[in-house]
Amino acid sequence: MALLLHIETSTAVCSVALGKDGSLLALKETKEGMKHASQLSVFIDEILKENNLTPKDLDGLAISMGPGSYTGLRIGVSTAKGICYGANLPLIAINTLQAMTKPLQENATLQAQVKNPSKAYYCPMIDARRMEVYTAFFNQKIELVKDISADIIDENSYSKELHEREIIFFGDGSSKCKEVIKSKNGIFLDDVTPSAKGMIELAETKFQNQEFEDVAYFEPFYLKDFVATTPKKNIFNRI
Repeated sequence: MALLLHIETSTAVCSVALGKDGSLLALKETKEGMKHASQLSVFIDEILKENNLTPKDLDGLAISMGPGSYTGLRIGVSTAKGICYGANLPLIAINTLQAMTKPLQENATLQAQVKNPSKAYYCPMIDARRMEVYTAFFNQKIELVKDISADIIDENSYSKELHEREIIFFGDGSSKCKEVIKSKNGIFLDDVTPSAKGMIELAETKFQNQEFEDVAYFEPFYLKDFVATTPKKNIFNRI
């Protein structure tokens, strides 16, 4: 039984949720794109005030750990660490792809489309630019069955798996793959984005099992190293 704050900033979505005992109490989020720096603290403050809470009233804080946007993850984790330090709260890390998948487990509309739900794989995709996506496979129990990876998608991607079973593709990276992956076993869902509400049940389980992170040393799961690009034109004169 826990009162937990959940933060999701791994993509362009900025999302904060309050959960109690594994159920949603409040949600604030925007999908307008990379508003984390200006909106995250505002959402946290609003949710706490509207529920007559302070950080010290919480039992813990859950952060979406990635993979995803380098900048978004840094902002989310830095904010989470600050709150945990200040209020002496345990930190819980939730896999972003798993949190995207969890709400689909009980989606009646989706389940009606799937011929063999017990065998199907869920494949969340986060856009990693060009034809690359951050992805993994989960089974019906939301257990990881293919390791998280950065995959470059072409017409042969997942052909073996698609021959054997239905695969449900979703997330902001799946739309660009829809015209490339051609299979009767491929099911594509629109408008599925990371949200803090998808973290609630997963975080509650981790809290009960006391699966906490070291606040001082925890780092997001970037999957790929950040690469700074150099502008083609230098504004300074070269000698």
